[in-house]
This record gives sequence, structure tokens and C-alpha cells, in this order.
Amino acid sequence: MTTFPFRTVLVANRGEIAVRVIRTLRALGLRSVAIHSDADRDARHVREADAAERVGPPPPRESYLSVEAVVAAAKRAGAQAVHPGYGFLSERHDFAKACEDAGLVFVGPSAAVLDGSSDKLEVKAKVAAAGVPVIAGPLGALAEGDAALRAAAQATGFPMLLKAIGGGGGRGLRVVARAEDLAAAAESARREAGGAFGDARLYAEALVRPARHVEVQILADAFGAVRVVGDRDCSVQRRHQKVVEEAPAPNLSDATRRTLHEAARNAARALGYRNAGTVEFLVDPAGRVYFLEVNRRLQVEHPVTEAVFGVDLVAWQLRVAAGEALPPEGAWTPRGHAVEVRVCAEDPANQFMPASGTIRRLVEPVGPGVRVDGGFVGGDEVPPFYDSLLMKVIASGETREAALARLDAALATTAVLGVRTNVAFLRRVLADPDFRAARLSTDFLDGRVEGLVADDGDGGDAVLAAVAAELLGLDRRGAGPAAGAVGPAAADPWPGLAGFRLLEEGVDR
Repeated sequence: MTTFPFRTVLVANRGEIAVRVIRTLRALGLRSVAIHSDADRDARHVREADAAERVGPPPPRESYLSVEAVVAAAKRAGAQAVHPGYGFLSERHDFAKACEDAGLVFVGPSAAVLDGSSDKLEVKAKVAAAGVPVIAGPLGALAEGDAALRAAAQATGFPMLLKAIGGGGGRGLRVVARAEDLAAAAESARREAGGAFGDARLYAEALVRPARHVEVQILADAFGAVRVVGDRDCSVQRRHQKVVEEAPAPNLSDATRRTLHEAARNAARALGYRNAGTVEFLVDPAGRVYFLEVNRRLQVEHPVTEAVFGVDLVAWQLRVAAGEALPPEGAWTPRGHAVEVRVCAEDPANQFMPASGTIRRLVEPVGPGVRVDGGFVGGDEVPPFYDSLLMKVIASGETREAALARLDAALATTAVLGVRTNVAFLRRVLADPDFRAARLSTDFLDGRVEGLVADDGDGGDAVLAAVAAELLGLDRRGAGPAAGAVGPAAADPWPGLAGFRLLEEGVDR
């Protein structure tokens, strides 16, 4: 057992990742402290933590993104460590520095590492010097003016990418196919990047397409050890946001996989990396590997790696932060396959507009090899101020086919009443013949979304059964009044609806 130098950990996040971190803290015998805005005062992560602290009003910048408010909350709660989760302040070196200055253990890379790896161009230059293959393009910020743009285009060719140095998530990103479009695209990208990140600088790269988005999970300790914990394919994306993730990445040659893993190790060593992180790459149809970036935190899709390797990455984040050495090379070995989808409160039939409101009833799937990382239960409010992620559904099996079958079955029994979700859309993606055959690329959904979206409700029989139970005032077992919070008990809600008839005979549905 690890002897932790901290007993109380503040979780500087909300929603499903806060609940997930709290789960591991409890398993390790550590005390958890949640933070919340006024909009989240009754949220699930607040209820499940051992203690909670208010950090401000609903807008994120005044609460979850306030370094001063979060550090003050940690001090009030008597915490000795802070786990940032993902998003919000997780990669901010000023937050890590504020924690360190306050005597708090930051569960992640040090402030110095975060500061030294915050500039994407500097990172690209460092890893390139370490022999990591990078995408063609000048290793410098684009200067103002047409001459600089023409010089960059000469180095990359067309089509090319203009990318924001200060951020990600598709903001400040432009694909430019023709020289005559370059100036307008650069102006638009600078404007968006400046507004989103406070940094309008851009850089240019060649566009690698078609390509797969493959990432490598790493752990690094204070003693210089770097461990690769497999790889994941995250190619199925919509507007640069991941939709489906799986481990290991399918249909990779052994040589390509070895190249990816070695490149990730070299990148981590070049940055002096510590704790958990992800090195992201593009892989072209010929198996050539190109470095993209380093995500210096836990990833949303980390559960698929945990399922395949049987390792708790959050626990190892805490152990490394406590000064523990990583196990020897080969201690973790992969087994089987795992796939994850993100169930979001959004309306695919209305251009995926985020949804908010009260969840009347929530039915989580259960079954062999099925895991749910959720941030809500029935009766909870989905506020309009934050990310729309409700839960992640992860399924694992001995083969990719077995994992996909379990995942589709799990989604078939997932129901959320009160807000629209993307469950039906996700099931159509999983059923696509090209996806089933693992013919994957980052443009997989381009031209397919319209055919995968239909205004036909949120998930079929599971939702209809949940509606019936709500109307009849039954809980999932038909034992009495609905309790609001519906746990993962029986997967099939129909048995409790004795005598209920959904439709008259002869009516199609």
C-alpha cells in the first residue's frame, strides 16, 4: 500500500470526471473535497464527495476557472493535494504554481513542466530534436503579412492547416486549400484564437489527410521512468471533438505500433514529463507517424486503456504525485479490446445543439464488460453553462467485435428522460459498415452525419419503457413511486409494467 503524504484531496472539476476521481480517492482511503458553482450546489459530484466548497457563480471563469477561488477552497477545506481532472485548469501552469506556492500537491505535471510545454511550437521543436517525426511546417509563429503566409505555404504545400498556438478543440483552426484563400483564413483564425485563448498567434502545418488520430498513454515518475500504457484510436470525430474511442488502436501493423510507442517515450523524455499524459499522433495510410501534441492531463477516453490493461490511471496519478516509482517495464500487459462513447445532452437532429433541463429519469446500462462513468442521476439538473457530457459508456471484450456488441447492447438499454441525447446517433455510428471494419480516419464522419441523424427520439425501447415507468409512477422494478435517482439495478425496465400496453395492435412503430 502506498503511504500518501496527503490525506485530503480537492477535486478541481465537476461532472463525470469529478465523480470518477472521487471513486478512486475513496478506494484508496483518501478524503475527497468537491468544488461547485452555485449552479452545481446539488450536483452528483458534490453529493458523493466527503466535503464540498463553493467557488463562485455559474459562469466558469468566475468559479471553476478561477485560480484564486479554487486554491482558497482547498485551503479552507484543509486539503493537502489537488486533482484537476481534465479541462478547466488542468493544464494551466499558473494554477499548478499557485497550488505549489500554497503547499498543495498538484496531481499532474509540475508547474515548470506545464510552463515549458505550453507553447505548441516549442514542444514541436523539442520533440523533433529528440527524433520524433513531426508534420512539415515552419517551426515558428506566422508573422503578419502576405509574405510570411506565402513562405509558410511554400513549406507546407496545399492543402495546409493554420493552427492556434494557444489552444485546441478546433478553435483557431483553418484548412486552406488555395493560395487566394490564405489571407482571409489567417485573419479569421487569428480573430477566433485571440478571443478564445487570449493569444492570436498561429502556426502552419501540412494537412495530413486521410489520416487516423492515434494517441499513446504514458506515465512518467520522478525517477526518470517513462511507461507506455498502450494506444487508442480516436479518429471518429465531429468538428474536432472525439465521438468514439477504442483501445488498442485497430488495424495497426506491429512496426507502426512500435514507432508510436517509442516516439511517445522520446517525446516525454524530451519534455522532462511527469505523471499521466497522452502523446497524440496522426497515422497516414502508409503507416507513417506524425506528432501532433502532448495532452498534459488525464484524457476523457482513459477508461478504455484502464479496461484493456487492468490499471487505475487515477490511482497511479496519485501514487506518482506521492513520490512512488512506477513498476518495471512489462508490468502491465494488454488483454482484449475496449470501446467508449460519450453520451451527451444534445440534439443531433438540431445540429447537435446542447440541451439543458431536469433529468426526469436516467437508466444506466449494466452487463458483463460494461462500465459507466456518469455525472448525473435522475432528478439532477443539467445546467446550460458547461460541457454537455452526461456519461461515458465503455464496453470491453476479448475481441473488438465482442466489445462492440456489448457496447451496442448497453446503449440499447440506456435511457435519459427530460433532456435529449445523442444515444441513437451513437448506435448508428457503431453500426456503420466502415466503422465495423475499422476503416477509420479523422474525416470519417464528413458527409455521413446527415445519414446518421434522424429526429426519431433518443434510444428506442429503453426510453419508451422509462417513459412508461414515469407515467405509471413506478421505479425500475415496479415497486412503487419513482424515486428520481435510478441506479444500475435491473437492465430491463419492462417487467415492472404489468398490464401496460404501449400501442394498439396493428399500429406500426
